[in-house]
Amino acid sequence: MKTFPIKNTIYLILITSILIACQSPSELSGKLEGLEKEAIKVYLIQPETLGEVATSYLGTVIDSAEVNSDGSFKFGNLPIAEEPVLFEIAIQQSGKAPNYLQTENPMHSNYMPIIWQSGMSLQITAHVNDFQKSFSLKNPSELNKALLNLRDINLKAYQTYLEGKQWQLEDGIQLMEKEHAILQYQTELIKFADATPHFLPAMVALRWVSPVNYYERVPEFLVRQCDKWQQNQPEHAWTKQLCEQSAPSNLPVLVGDVFPNLQLSLITKDTINLNEQLGKKLTIIDLWASWCGPCRIENRNVLVPLWKDYNNQGLQIIAYGLESDESAWKTAVEKDGAGSWFQASDLLGDDTPILKKIRVQTIPANFILDENGVVLAKNIHGDALLAWVKNYMKEQ
Repeated sequence: MKTFPIKNTIYLILITSILIACQSPSELSGKLEGLEKEAIKVYLIQPETLGEVATSYLGTVIDSAEVNSDGSFKFGNLPIAEEPVLFEIAIQQSGKAPNYLQTENPMHSNYMPIIWQSGMSLQITAHVNDFQKSFSLKNPSELNKALLNLRDINLKAYQTYLEGKQWQLEDGIQLMEKEHAILQYQTELIKFADATPHFLPAMVALRWVSPVNYYERVPEFLVRQCDKWQQNQPEHAWTKQLCEQSAPSNLPVLVGDVFPNLQLSLITKDTINLNEQLGKKLTIIDLWASWCGPCRIENRNVLVPLWKDYNNQGLQIIAYGLESDESAWKTAVEKDGAGSWFQASDLLGDDTPILKKIRVQTIPANFILDENGVVLAKNIHGDALLAWVKNYMKEQ
């Protein structure tokens, strides 16, 4: 009788184990609660690019499953994925596009991101009416645990800062309150993305920060994410797309940058170079307009008292107005008591080259510079700006 050396026997056992592991069945199935008579279908969607994550109508539908009368469903055409890949599972009522994603309110979102790899067996349970909120997985992987944790963070932040809030947008104060609430909500997702060691969950967090792809108020976040994943996932196509989006030419002037030395035309018809007029301790570059309600409130309630209290201590304010009507501009400056500091405008409205140089599209906006023109902070408004300047001046 022939015998095999022990070394060969161990080798065969290892090969057999690997083959068995590779042949382990892939399964993606689940059960929905709260079914009514209306037909429900479940879709498996693959975002091909970073910009397609958490975006309606753009992801590619790669499989679908009918929901049985007992709420059960099972995908039958699962893709082969040797590496973890991000999918989105969406439920749709009859007549809805397969890749329609409800992204405005996470409390009622009809989809949930998951991370899939061949050989995985994922069992889902969820309620039809609050699919993302109630979504759970049996024995989730570490990557899917991270996504579920992100989902919980997103829901809690939404409930805390945005749920049920109704702002009167014609009211300048409430408009700024809304922007502040949105930033607080985004900050919770940003903290997750900055802390997680997992690439795909971080990309979902990044997209949930702004499904409409608007990062003007948080551009430093994009830069941090680019730097982080260039180190850890340099070959992933989404890293390259992220870093293209976070290139300096696509973002406003960042905290830590030297603010450009702009040449400004003043309301007095004089011209100044910004660098020659920097405050000895601090300079606020204020972007505003006579037609901007929150800007006018900021003039009267924040900038006027700051100027009064700190101009003699080394504070400078240089305001730039997005104006096209010189008369309206001058009237607003006079009414707001804002004529004590530099007021500049090219009277070209939104077409001013100044905005292109600093890559800003939204007002009110501000940049707070040190005595050398380095940006210390930006887009701080209201009481927060009053407190920031007060604390900074105390420390100098």
